[in-house]
Parts: sequence; C-alpha cells; structure tokens
Amino acid sequence: MSNLDQSSNSKGGLRVGVQRFGRFLSGMVMPNMGAFIAWGLITAMFIPTGWFPNETLAQLVDPMIKYLLPLLIGYTGGTMVHGQRGGVVGAIMTIGVIVGSDIPMFLGAMIAGPLAAWIIKKFDKSIEGKVKAGFEMLVNNFSAGIIGGILGIFALLGIGPAVEAISKVLSAGVQGLMNLGLLPLVNLIIEPGKVLFLNNAINHGILTPIATDQARELGQSVLYMLESNPGPGLGILLAYCFFGRGMAKSSAPGAVIIHFFGGIHEIYFPYILMRPILILAAIAGGVAGTLTFMLTGAGLVSAPSPGSIIAYFLLTPKGGYLPMLAGVLVAAVVSFLVAAVLLKTGKHKDEDLESASSRMKDMKSQGTVPNAGITANQREADGASYMASSTVKTDVKKIVFSCDAGMGSSAMGASILRKKMKAEGIDVTVTNTAISDIPPDADVVITQQILTDRARSVAPNAEHISIDNFLKSPEYDALVERLK
Repeated sequence: MSNLDQSSNSKGGLRVGVQRFGRFLSGMVMPNMGAFIAWGLITAMFIPTGWFPNETLAQLVDPMIKYLLPLLIGYTGGTMVHGQRGGVVGAIMTIGVIVGSDIPMFLGAMIAGPLAAWIIKKFDKSIEGKVKAGFEMLVNNFSAGIIGGILGIFALLGIGPAVEAISKVLSAGVQGLMNLGLLPLVNLIIEPGKVLFLNNAINHGILTPIATDQARELGQSVLYMLESNPGPGLGILLAYCFFGRGMAKSSAPGAVIIHFFGGIHEIYFPYILMRPILILAAIAGGVAGTLTFMLTGAGLVSAPSPGSIIAYFLLTPKGGYLPMLAGVLVAAVVSFLVAAVLLKTGKHKDEDLESASSRMKDMKSQGTVPNAGITANQREADGASYMASSTVKTDVKKIVFSCDAGMGSSAMGASILRKKMKAEGIDVTVTNTAISDIPPDADVVITQQILTDRARSVAPNAEHISIDNFLKSPEYDALVERLK
C-alpha cells in the first residue's frame, strides 16, 4: 500500500511540477500576445503573398520577430523573477541570445530573461544592508550594467548557439512527424494535457516558438492550431446540449458561446471531468481536426489567443479559410459523434457539474502554492466563497479581478461584476489584470482562493476577496449591496 501511495505522490509531484513550469512559461508569453498578433496581422497583410502586398510595410516583419518579440518575452520573464530591475537585466541577456543566433530566439528568451533576473536578485540579496547611504543609485545602476553586460556576452557566445541547435532538432522532429503524416498523434498528448492543465508547457514552450519560425519562412504554420482548435471542445459541449442531463444539459448552450466565440477552453473541462471517458471524444476530435488541417494545407500566421473561432478568422492567411473551417468542423463533428455515443450508452453517475467544477479547480490549484491560512470550513462556507481579508475598504474606486495571465477567467468575472455595478448605478472601475500587474491604486482585488496569497503580496494595502468560481459567486451580489 505504501508503494502505491509513493507512486501516486510521485506522479502527482511530476504533474504539479509541469503545471508550475507551464504557468511560468505562460506568464512570459500571454502578456505579450498582443505583440504576437500584431506581427501576425502585419505578416498576413503585407508580405508578397499577403492580402495587400507592400514592400515598405513588410519591412516590419523581420525585426519584430527577431528582436521585438524575444525582447518582450525576456523582459517579462525577468520582471516575474525580480521586478523591473530583473526585467532590464533579462532584456540585456536576451539581446545576447538574439545576436548569437540566426533564428527567432523565443526559447532562448525564456531561458535568458528569468536566469538573468535570478542572478541579479541573488546579487542584490548579497549586498543588502551593506551599501553606504548616498551610494545606492550608483551601486544599483552599475551593478545592473556590469552584470547585464557579462551575461549578454555569455548569452552571445554560449546560450544562443546552444538554443539554436536545440530549436533545429525540435523543428526537424516536428517536420519529420509532418512528413510521415504522424503529426495528428500529438493530439494524444495535447487533449488530455489540456484537461490536466499541462498544455501551457507544450504550447508555449515548444509549439509556439517552432510555429513562429515556420510562419516566418512559409507565411503560416499548422502548429498554431494543434492545441487551440476549438472544434473538439465544441463537439463535446454540443453533445451535452442534446444528450446531457440536468444542470449539465441546461448550462451547455451558454458554455458553447463562451468556448467557441470567447475562446475560453477551460469552460468545457468540467464536462469532461464529469464523465472522464469523454476524453476519448476530445482525442478523436483533435486527431481528426489536425489530420484535416494537414491534408488541406491549413495554417495560421500567428498564435491565436484565446483559441476563439474569431481569432482563427483574423489570423488565417489569404486563401486559407476553407481549410481552416474544414479542420474545425471535422474536429467538432467527430468529437460530437463520439461524445454522443458515450453519453447515450455509458453509465450515468450522480456527479453534477458543480462537483466536477470543484474537482477541476483542485487539479488546477495543485500547480500553485495553496493559501495556508484557509481552513477547510472556510473553503466550504458560502459555496466555497469567502472574504479573505480583514481589511474592508469603505471608499472603493477600483476593483481588480486577477488571475495567472490576466485574461480568460478574470476577464469574464470582471465583465459580470461590471454589469451588476452598472445596473445599480454604482460608479466604480472594474478591470482585470495578471497578478503580477495589479495596480497600486486597486481598492479591492478579487482572485480565486488558491491565488489570494500571491495577490496579497503584490497589493498588501488592498481588500482581498477570494472566490471559487469567476462565473458565479455570491460575493458579487454582496459587494454590490455593500457599495450601493
């Protein structure tokens, strides 16, 4: 029995480690996704094969992918480790990686940015309290310059060539799978990984850098579509619309809109967790969709984020709409048919959508340091929603929803509360950000339970409210009543 427990713990520890790694990678890429989309749109419109070929405007394409995007990733990774000072040193080291390579250095930036910030952070800690008064600025500026310069040289001579070699091996491996027609088999890993929240490590760590290099050379890449295809999730949700039961069936139509048009794929994960056998439907849809993409020559010019059909239309190159739609529709039809059979023939358990959603959040939270101050009773009270801060603000001007990336779930929560405030005529700003970007003037910060400690460390003077579900929480109505 103890051996089984140790094995389970080992597997859980591995999954938790990959989740945390994936979140860290996502934290470097997601805040800069607007720049990726801008590059993709400029590429789609102005390159020789684009919608509006323009030699002058097409000059933006190469510098953006070679310099702008890696520098943004490196700077963001540095700020995640050691604030703005870490971001500056991270950018210096990243430029060394860029100059030392002939390909876009996304992987190199993901290494150089955090590494440089960690080194300068250790240096700052070692001299803490040892600098004489009046010399702080001198020491800070020159230490960042000297250490950053050394790291930039090291990156130019060492990290850049090494990462370029690794990138070429990964690219060759992916190209080999494509040549053999085996690329759809990657969905055997991606679809279960999405439900287990392991997709960021695969998507942002491997697929996006390789896909961006392909898009630079070919004008598009099918790799952007492997994880983001909304078809498999759409098919499962439609199957619940027709063959589901109870709350799952009644809530599925709304989930279809959020998933397919909003691009928030997390919305369908609880439906799979209610019936884990439905992961077969997601895999079947993913494999069928990717195979269709390959056979029809589909591809996108940049990474779609979120994975919405709207983003797919905006990032599809000229002449690529039918192949794109074919892959999405085939994935949806296949996953729908498989899910329908499983829902009609399988044994129905008593598990409802709420318990599945709770189980999903527990799985997701394993990749995040839990709030040690939260007791079991507190978690269960009020539908697992509770006030996490003893500080209650009386004069509230700004409410901030915050999550890991500052998109997706926090954006939906902010939209819901904003409508409630507007309906009551309450003049309060409601916005959403990543936890690392919570503004200093935030009066109230709303986060999921597992993220409250991190949010409190960023905004210690704000009132913090912890909730279990961004889409539905009694805390929203309680806050509205309090501010009326």
